[in-house]
Amino acid sequence: MFYYVNGTVAEVQPNLAVIDCGGVGYACATTSNTLSGLKKGERAKLYTYLHVAENAFGLYGFGSVGELNSFKMLIGVSGVGPKAALAILSVSTPETLAMSIITGDEKTLTVAPGIGKKIAQRIILELKDKMTRESAASGGLALGTGRACGGVVLTNKATEAAAALGVLGYSTAETAAALKGVDVENLPLEEIIRAGLKKMAR
Repeated sequence: MFYYVNGTVAEVQPNLAVIDCGGVGYACATTSNTLSGLKKGERAKLYTYLHVAENAFGLYGFGSVGELNSFKMLIGVSGVGPKAALAILSVSTPETLAMSIITGDEKTLTVAPGIGKKIAQRIILELKDKMTRESAASGGLALGTGRACGGVVLTNKATEAAAALGVLGYSTAETAAALKGVDVENLPLEEIIRAGLKKMAR
């Protein structure tokens, strides 16, 4: 229903930003990472997700498409609601979240308040499985070496970066375009993922 809100930051509260768009204040639940880039009285653009529950509507806003995609992927995991997803994204960037899932690093996820070991394991299992199934269905990013995807030769690091972007909800074509021109041989994995996300945000 809403793709983004673009206006003046009217209020900044813990886990909440109010964006004034033409005299209407949109209260967006959000993460600490997004809040850190907002300042009252300045303009801001938040990518939004409208969560419809049985007795409530909730508007969630994020400073980047990567964070929005991460949120949508997380709430798609059984047992993970919007509150838990915000908690995870308040302590993890999309890049570190993707790396945690790809590498099976549950400890990074359990840093978030209310996220125990079982939930962390479920997030890793379900999202990794989802990425594998989607990659197989598209004939795309198998985890291996030397595979080609959209003109990009996938070395070990490039394959892991592509898989991480897949975890964040990006298609094989989007991932190939994002990695094209990135120095996958010399950059650290997290920098490769970050560079890919920046290209897709343009």
